[in-house]
Amino acid sequence: MQRIIVDACGWVAVIDAGINIDDALLQLMGPSQLLLLPDVEKELEEINSKRSKKKSLLLQLLRARTVMIDAPENSGDHPDDQIISFAINEGIPVLTVDTELKRRLFDSGILIIEVAKNKRLNVIDNL
Repeated sequence: MQRIIVDACGWVAVIDAGINIDDALLQLMGPSQLLLLPDVEKELEEINSKRSKKKSLLLQLLRARTVMIDAPENSGDHPDDQIISFAINEGIPVLTVDTELKRRLFDSGILIIEVAKNKRLNVIDNL
């Protein structure tokens, strides 16, 4: 089973694009397990609190589909630093649309999954 770390903006993009995350990941990566850091969950709760109920981020769905993971020791306080550290340590991909995070992940040789303009998930092979 492929484990994938979820970034806050990656989840927002999935929800805003109306993507069925289970089907999309199954087609793209095969059986997958989403991983979520507590600081990313906090970011999502903050974003969700500023959105209308019609634009809910479906956090219950996210929590039901993810395994909570702890940030690696000495990975810093910023969620992006924690994501990069975990992804490098475990050698697993990250779901994100954040341009700066994608650059840092790409430079570290980490596989990136993003929501493309055609409202599908794609693996990034170049920036």
